[in-house]
Amino acid sequence: MTPLALVTRLVAAPPVEPDADQARDWIVTELGKPPYQAARPTWFDQVSKAIGDWLGSLRVPDGSGLGGLVPLIVVIVVVVLIVVAFLVFGRPRLNRRSRFEAGALFGADDTRSAAELRAAAHRAAAEGDFDTAIEEAFRALARQLAERTVVFTAPGTTAQDFAARASRAFPASASELEACAGLFDEVRYLDVPGTRAGYDRVRALDDRVRAERPAALDAVEAEVVR
Repeated sequence: MTPLALVTRLVAAPPVEPDADQARDWIVTELGKPPYQAARPTWFDQVSKAIGDWLGSLRVPDGSGLGGLVPLIVVIVVVVLIVVAFLVFGRPRLNRRSRFEAGALFGADDTRSAAELRAAAHRAAAEGDFDTAIEEAFRALARQLAERTVVFTAPGTTAQDFAARASRAFPASASELEACAGLFDEVRYLDVPGTRAGYDRVRALDDRVRAERPAALDAVEAEVVR
């Protein structure tokens, strides 16, 4: 019912004398009907109008000749700032740590953390089982670099593959990484007995790398074995 029809209906109806509260209730009830509600602006209409008003407020006096260019200039400035930030800071690394999932580790499906692997290596060494101690210590080294999202391992990654890629992130430790990868291969595949000295060497490398800041992180990340 349109407002005009409402007025006509009220005129044609028997005369009544509602009080103020009753009259207000009648009007609210009538305006709450679907035809009136459909005519109200939606939230999208309101947002669009607010944006349009904001862009309109950016105009300068027409006499300057730049009235219609200000919004375009603002957009261009924002785009330029984004490009400059990208060139200066590089691409954003969002949720780098979320990419790490414990799993394949030198031929075994191992979900233990680096801390758990270190503890296992320590227990094995205390029992005189240096074969296991060296293996677990080297796995701890690899797992801590994966947890730091520096070097990842995947099914098929060998100790030598890992050492080569880790050397790019930690060039000062390249020779030790290669040597400790050799110790891992000896006790795991070649039946060479492990020693206390070998275990201490791998453990010392793990401690050293853990305290270092990696270099060439992006280069190593790009070569993750898939």
